[in-house]
Amino acid sequence: MKRATLEKVPADVAAMFDQVSSKYDRTNFILTFGLIDVWRVATREAIAPGPGMSILDIAAGTGSSSVTYATAGADVVASDISEGMMEKGRLRHPELKFVQADATNLPFEDDSFDVTTISYGLRNVNDPDKALREMLRVTKPGGKLVVTEFSRPTFAPFRRAYRFFLADVLPTIAFAVSSDAEAYDYLVESILSWPRQEVFAKRIQEAGWSEVEYRNLSNGVVALHRATKPIER
Repeated sequence: MKRATLEKVPADVAAMFDQVSSKYDRTNFILTFGLIDVWRVATREAIAPGPGMSILDIAAGTGSSSVTYATAGADVVASDISEGMMEKGRLRHPELKFVQADATNLPFEDDSFDVTTISYGLRNVNDPDKALREMLRVTKPGGKLVVTEFSRPTFAPFRRAYRFFLADVLPTIAFAVSSDAEAYDYLVESILSWPRQEVFAKRIQEAGWSEVEYRNLSNGVVALHRATKPIER
């Protein structure tokens, strides 16, 4: 089994997700106690998809979120570095357009999308700041960025309980329900090493985005970040 490390070598990350693709969506639902669906709704509301809107969904996996944007009438491109994940997505959602892509080197022209979004994938990229600049490049002036990512709970007692869950409970559950439990050891490492909300918001701004803001979901277990591409004058 291929297990990615915090070096996040793209080929290793892709191979790891290829291995977990068959049970990925089911495992995520179980490990989050169904909250993944709540967070998906919040992300969709932040994007506000509609007819005629062009959306790039990076790290789209099997397209579980992408398909909800397409259902609202948007023109959606679902991209992922893992061919295995996209293969499952093409079978489940043949109406979606899937494109294999590394977030740090997107194969799209400048100013192509009204919204660029990534959920639970940016922390798997070996150079998140470069990826943020690439997202800026392919987004239209005045267009939006929406990033949903695991973050840091704001209430200290809950934060301690959450860290215990990540370190001691989640691996046991992952062993029982996942096709590759070692991949979820990496999941824990990548969550714990990810910057807290306000630090990541600053990095979005430093990448060139404006109107950067975030809101916590589930007491900060997840943070939903939004920003706008400046309109040049």
